[in-house]
Amino acid sequence: MSSRYLYLVRHGEQQDAEHGLPDGPLSARGVRQANALAERLGGVPFSGAWTSPLQRAQETARIMTERLPALEPQPSALLMDCIPSGPTHDLPHAFEPFFGGVTAEEIAAGEAQMADALAEWMTPPSGRDRHDLLITHNFVIGWFVRETFGAPTWRWLGVNQANCGLTIIRVRSAKPPVLVTHNDLGHLAPELRTGLTVAQPY
Repeated sequence: MSSRYLYLVRHGEQQDAEHGLPDGPLSARGVRQANALAERLGGVPFSGAWTSPLQRAQETARIMTERLPALEPQPSALLMDCIPSGPTHDLPHAFEPFFGGVTAEEIAAGEAQMADALAEWMTPPSGRDRHDLLITHNFVIGWFVRETFGAPTWRWLGVNQANCGLTIIRVRSAKPPVLVTHNDLGHLAPELRTGLTVAQPY
């Protein structure tokens, strides 16, 4: 029984992200994060690699490619930052304010995008094992994790990933998908662990 292993990576820390900029280059710390992740993944026999078209993800991919020359990440709009779903009847009240500035059009676009992304990557291979690298964004990874557990649609909220944290999902034909590891930060020194709502220095 062959498996597809998805290596889901959130991009490195964006420069000046705290000022509300929608996109931009990596910070100096983001560059270090990407290099550390590339060293961590040096022994993986990747079958393919894809990246969000946004600058912070593309730059993360470029830095990793310098360390992993066999990788040729392809940009994919399916990995863009998005809002994967909207409010539902079972949404906890604590999450309701998040959707205050989100439009119905943004939600519809995010739902369609993630349906296509799951159809593209959350499927078993038709042959040998595959190892696919996806460099993307926090909410997108949260949606893949939610799908792995078959959790309610709102449950991507609160599933957070650090910059260049590593999440691995195994997809098989005869069994449900398995979360191998989530937000693994073993390759990042404490000072490189950014992007979480709560500091994780250990």
